[in-house]
Amino acid sequence: MQDKPKLLDVVATLIPIPMERLALIENTYKHLKDLRRGMVGTVIEVYEEGSSSKDLKQENFYLVEFTDLEGNEYAVVNLRAEEILILHYDPTDS
Repeated sequence: MQDKPKLLDVVATLIPIPMERLALIENTYKHLKDLRRGMVGTVIEVYEEGSSSKDLKQENFYLVEFTDLEGNEYAVVNLRAEEILILHYDPTDS
């Protein structure tokens, strides 16, 4: 069983994410049809099951921010746990 993502976890997308799902997209990237599988982002909000957010169903969602190599934010999207993989840099990290 995969660990649940936590605030500030670095994650990668497991599937392409269609652009219409994005909450924010910078003009430079509007020509893309999706965020490709393997794109790396950071969890910036965790919506637990039963959250008061009316846009999110009764399951955990994670608001993930994507930035370019210079650290400029270009996309934000709500993702389900099964759509992301937590990345680990330290073998003792749990």
